Amino acid sequence: MVFSDLFFLFVFLPAFILLYNLCAWIDRRRTSDPLHPSMIWRNGSLVVFSLLFYAWGEPVYVLLMIVTVALNYLAALWMTGVHRQGWRKLALTTGIAVNLLVLCSFKYLGFFARTLNSFGVGVEVPEIALPIGISFYIFQSVSYLVDVYRCEAPAQRRYADLLLYISMFPQLIAGPIVRYDTIAREINDRHVNAEDLSDGVFRFLIGLGKKVILANQFSEIADRFLANGLDSLSTGGAWIGILAFTFQIYFDFSGYSDMAIGIGRCLGFHFKENFNHPYCCSSITDFWRRWHMSLGSFFRDYVYIPMGGNRRRQWFNILVVWFLTGMWHGASWNFIIWGLYFGLIITVEKFTIIPMHARIPRPLLHIYSLLIVVLGWGIFYFEDIKALGTFFSAIFGFTPHATDFTVESAIFDNFWLWITAIVFCMPVRSWAAALPQRLFPTHSAVSGTISTTARIVSAALLLIVSVSLLIGATNNAFLYTRF
Repeated sequence: MVFSDLFFLFVFLPAFILLYNLCAWIDRRRTSDPLHPSMIWRNGSLVVFSLLFYAWGEPVYVLLMIVTVALNYLAALWMTGVHRQGWRKLALTTGIAVNLLVLCSFKYLGFFARTLNSFGVGVEVPEIALPIGISFYIFQSVSYLVDVYRCEAPAQRRYADLLLYISMFPQLIAGPIVRYDTIAREINDRHVNAEDLSDGVFRFLIGLGKKVILANQFSEIADRFLANGLDSLSTGGAWIGILAFTFQIYFDFSGYSDMAIGIGRCLGFHFKENFNHPYCCSSITDFWRRWHMSLGSFFRDYVYIPMGGNRRRQWFNILVVWFLTGMWHGASWNFIIWGLYFGLIITVEKFTIIPMHARIPRPLLHIYSLLIVVLGWGIFYFEDIKALGTFFSAIFGFTPHATDFTVESAIFDNFWLWITAIVFCMPVRSWAAALPQRLFPTHSAVSGTISTTARIVSAALLLIVSVSLLIGATNNAFLYTRF
């Protein structure tokens, strides 16, 4: 099940809202302190619906999640139950090792077996289905253990509350990676007001529009050029195909993050931002500070800095982080190449572009950054190395055809789609939010009325158009659920 599914929008979500509000009423009846109401029933309903959400496509893997959470729960209690540093480190190491063993068994065992076979070592390749979202919830489990070890957050004493943190359906299958210290307090002490509900619903609908109105349409263009017929792909077709994928992956993933942040806000959770208009970047370093920010901060705080960060062997630390980033995205050589590609570029930037950044015209920096990013998405798209080579031959002009009719059709038949995508890669929402106040600086009531009306109209249009496009849609999966 995904957020942009009609069943989720009109069955699952309304059912959850009804039960959650009933549980909120029960919680309020159980306590006499309105400032600190009980959360037991609300949290229970959230856990139940989160497990149902995850079990919708893969019921058997719910047991894997429940057992994994139990092991992390025990490891954290072990850490807090002993005082000797050696025992605490052993508890942390054991917990992280178990998490990584689970992740590697499901995600990388087949990849390692195929790699050995390619070198002539005959081993059986296991056929193991990849549990959706496993990379996200395993990383959240690791962040929990490390935060407890560092005394940055208390160990969770109730297993059900830790299960809530790991399994919470808004961010379960595609992030953002929510760090435990971000929401530890809100698990049992959160409040929702009218502003939270308004902002949360609006944010959810923005994400829904990104996914359905933009990402789904670009996926059809990208697949038209890149999914089949690479041998006859023209240079123009290669560029149009990968540009379409560039927009698709951004609106797909940032749309999901918007929806997750919006639902979380409606429930009283404040997830951190995951995207900050990455295609407005002025360097590759800047791009990765803006793209999938929760993953970047995870590797920075739990891998890069513990390895030495900027203090020693900086280039080596960067390459290790980016090798792991590539591996995290998928068990395939193209993801490793993709990670090292960006790792090398960021390493070179540290000693070239970054020191001279202020002296280089920003338009040149922007063009350079986008070119590197788009070529990187080419590596990301093709898991088959032969197909990857064919694509890059086409994109650099080693093909008999420079362009063809399908390229012109993809551009002119979707002209306004391309324009809309370019516009919404920029911080349009913040500009629009500030516009009424700029137009009526001395009339706060007028600017407030305009803002509220614009939000209501925009939300209604996003919902109507998105639902219309979802009826009969055949291409609606989120890209990052497979990671």
